[in-house]
Amino acid sequence: MSFSLILPMMAFALAASISPGPVNLVCLSSGTRHPIATGLIFVSGATLGFILLFIAIGLGLYSVLSLLPGLNNALKWLGIAFLLYLSFQLFKDNGQLTQEQDSNRPGFMTGAIMQWLNPKAWLASASGIGAYTNNDLQHILLFAAIYLPVCWLSLSCWVYAGAYLRRFMQTPSTLIIINRSLAILLALSTLYLLID
Repeated sequence: MSFSLILPMMAFALAASISPGPVNLVCLSSGTRHPIATGLIFVSGATLGFILLFIAIGLGLYSVLSLLPGLNNALKWLGIAFLLYLSFQLFKDNGQLTQEQDSNRPGFMTGAIMQWLNPKAWLASASGIGAYTNNDLQHILLFAAIYLPVCWLSLSCWVYAGAYLRRFMQTPSTLIIINRSLAILLALSTLYLLID
């Protein structure tokens, strides 16, 4: 196993994990609306969901999907529906954290499921595996082990950025503007799925 791959794998994982995407936007939103610990639960689910997706793609899931275009289309439309649902929930938020809204916060399973419906996660997995692993199981597992802390820390940065922004949002009206802006960005991220 070549250890000269570790640094490029780390750089790829960082670039793919920290760049804006649907999961990152939900992390940012969670940081602005909920305690940091709540956001980190979502981050943990999203990270583990991504790692499972990454390994599954490395073991051939992407090839199976290319043979079943109906399943690929179903995943695409499920992804669009899920992202639009999350966008709607964020858009209608009134800027005040009530007990009811607290129960609707994104949790561990939301993070894990979101990665499987996230086009950015599929693209990052497929391109990373294609570029660095040669479909070698040891390389795939090494890459997944590198991705795990990098992804968790990258997504956590978005939660902390949201918590930092929360300090400047003293009124519900300011939070409504932020929530609706993030909701629109999240909804717009579905355009990538429609174009594909």
